[in-house]
Amino acid sequence: MKKHSKSQASVVNCQLSRRGFTLIELLVVVSIISILASLLIANFVGIRQRGRDAQRKSDLRQVQTALELYRADNGTYPVSLSACGSPFTYNSTTYMQKLPCDPLQETDYTFSSDGIIYTIYACLENDNDSDRDNTTQPGCTAVTNNSFTVVNP
Repeated sequence: MKKHSKSQASVVNCQLSRRGFTLIELLVVVSIISILASLLIANFVGIRQRGRDAQRKSDLRQVQTALELYRADNGTYPVSLSACGSPFTYNSTTYMQKLPCDPLQETDYTFSSDGIIYTIYACLENDNDSDRDNTTQPGCTAVTNNSFTVVNP
C-alpha cells in the first residue's frame, strides 16, 4: 500500500473540498436558462394566438354552412342571428345547436344581413395570417387591424 506524504494529502483534501460551482458559473447557467425560457414563452403566445384564429375561421365557416341551409329552406337569409351560445333555429328546424362565440372575448361574431346577402367577420390576433382580409373591418382595431370575413357565395 502506498502512503502519501503530508503535502500530497493536503492537495488531495483541497481537491475534494472544491467540488461545488462558483457564483459566476451559477449566474451564467441561470442567465442562459432565462434567455431560453423567454424565447419559448414568446413562441408559445404566438401559437395560442394562431390556434384561436383557426377556431374563429372554423366557427365562421360553420355559421356559413348553417346560413346556406337556412336559405335553402326559406329562400332568404336571416336578417339577424341570436346571441352566441344560443341555438340557431327557425320553425322547429335547428341549423346549429349553439352559435359559436369568439374564443378569447366570449362575444358574438359581427353579422349583418338584408336577407339577400350577408357578411360575418371576426377580428384576428395574428398579424401574419394568410387568410386575413385586405381591408379592416370596424371594431377590429382593439386587438389587431386584421379580420377574416365570410360572405354569401
